[in-house]
Amino acid sequence: MQTPGGNKDLRITAFGEFLLRLHSNAGKRFQQTDGYTAYYAGAEANVCVLLARLGMQADYITRVPDNDLAAAGIQQLRSHGVNTDRILYGGDKLGLYFTEAGNSIRPTRVIYDRAGTAYAELQPGQLNWKEIFEGSHCFHWSGVAAAVSAGAADVCREALEAAMEAGIKISSDFNYRSKLWKYGKHPSEIMPGLLQYSEVTVADLDAVKIYFDINTDPALTLEQRFEQCYAALQPHMPRLKTLGMSFRQVKDQQLWYTGALAQEGRFYYASGFALTDITDQIGTGDAFTAGMLYGLMNGYRPQQVIDFATACGVIKQSIPGDWAIVSRGEVEELMNNGMSGRIAR
Repeated sequence: MQTPGGNKDLRITAFGEFLLRLHSNAGKRFQQTDGYTAYYAGAEANVCVLLARLGMQADYITRVPDNDLAAAGIQQLRSHGVNTDRILYGGDKLGLYFTEAGNSIRPTRVIYDRAGTAYAELQPGQLNWKEIFEGSHCFHWSGVAAAVSAGAADVCREALEAAMEAGIKISSDFNYRSKLWKYGKHPSEIMPGLLQYSEVTVADLDAVKIYFDINTDPALTLEQRFEQCYAALQPHMPRLKTLGMSFRQVKDQQLWYTGALAQEGRFYYASGFALTDITDQIGTGDAFTAGMLYGLMNGYRPQQVIDFATACGVIKQSIPGDWAIVSRGEVEELMNNGMSGRIAR
């Protein structure tokens, strides 16, 4: 398949909390582990890393403490090409979360430690969004960015209003995390007002139910439910042009990863890939989102967009940590030739 090259003049700005992830070693449970492997993370940071690696300009906006833990993570972001010049420093605590690997029998488990972080203490007026959006073509955020604190949700709204004023494309990811909404507001009170600005969004059926009380018919296929969902979202998200969604489903006793794209009322589906071996599924949705944004912003045809996004989501699951440390050539190799156990030499 031939795809256009990445436009290095395109710039995306993403906003959310930067995190340190501690992953229990050797597949052990929290109550067994004798150590943790450290990775840096954050939904929007994950998107920035892959977009930068694919050749786009990616500016990451967050607030972190001025200490060595944050500095080490920011250095890693820079090593992948992410612009961190406009990160705000302040507060005392970097967001933290712990993970325990799951498998085909039990799920991966997550424990958050994000109360009172530098990001959670953000308030409107601390970031100069007019200056931040100069030269930017797209603003991306996710539900995680608004879930941490009332102040962070208010800053999300401030950023979205500034993005509208700047006339740039707005992208979102529903990203519902039940363990994060602890500040006295139900997400249905916050997220619809923020999501109404989106032209592009990535969602899942569960989050759509939580935020908008939209139900789809479980007797239908996932493709039919996706089309139902797109139609039902239109009154709530009047600017919505593009909806993406990824699915894990069992076909012929095999787990498959597939994707769906709605583009201005037309629907496109990726045939997907069988997941024969998963190293780390955390960050999969962010890789899918980054792949979708990359395709849209670089003028790919809709079918190419969803095929590329799905391949990004699949290849991430072969990589430990939250970041999809891959190149465009590797993604296209997977799209063209499928999975391979060959040695590349």
